[in-house]
Amino acid sequence: MTAKKRIVLSSDHAAIELRQAIAKHITDQGYEAVDIGPTTPDSVHYPSMGEAAAQKIASGDCDLGIILCGTGQGIMMAANKVKGIRCGVCNETFSAKMIRAHNDAQILSMGARVVGLGLALEIVDAFLSTEFEGGRHGLRVDMIKAMED
Repeated sequence: MTAKKRIVLSSDHAAIELRQAIAKHITDQGYEAVDIGPTTPDSVHYPSMGEAAAQKIASGDCDLGIILCGTGQGIMMAANKVKGIRCGVCNETFSAKMIRAHNDAQILSMGARVVGLGLALEIVDAFLSTEFEGGRHGLRVDMIKAMED
């Protein structure tokens, strides 16, 4: 039996409800949701939440991640500061597939003030169901990795 993929989920206060709905959705699909919060509507800083999720992946504790803030942009910028992490903001399914297939992104970022629940779940499904293609894309990902050294 194949081990369940562990998916870390994180957000700021603007995206709690959407994050929790996504956690339920992916759990229902057989993934293990590692929801690191927050759980209350008190203001939290998206850079801290993005970094925390990215560290879960960089350490090998989780396989992939889904992070959210109001626009998805700020939390994505924070996650991308963690060495080895590739995260992209997606507001539609095509980009969600491509950041996995061509960029080997480990984290999907979305904006709770940009996408509604139905579209968000479609984007999540596109991201999680797509594998990295390798080949010529592997060389390009290696070029990105080399920039970190």
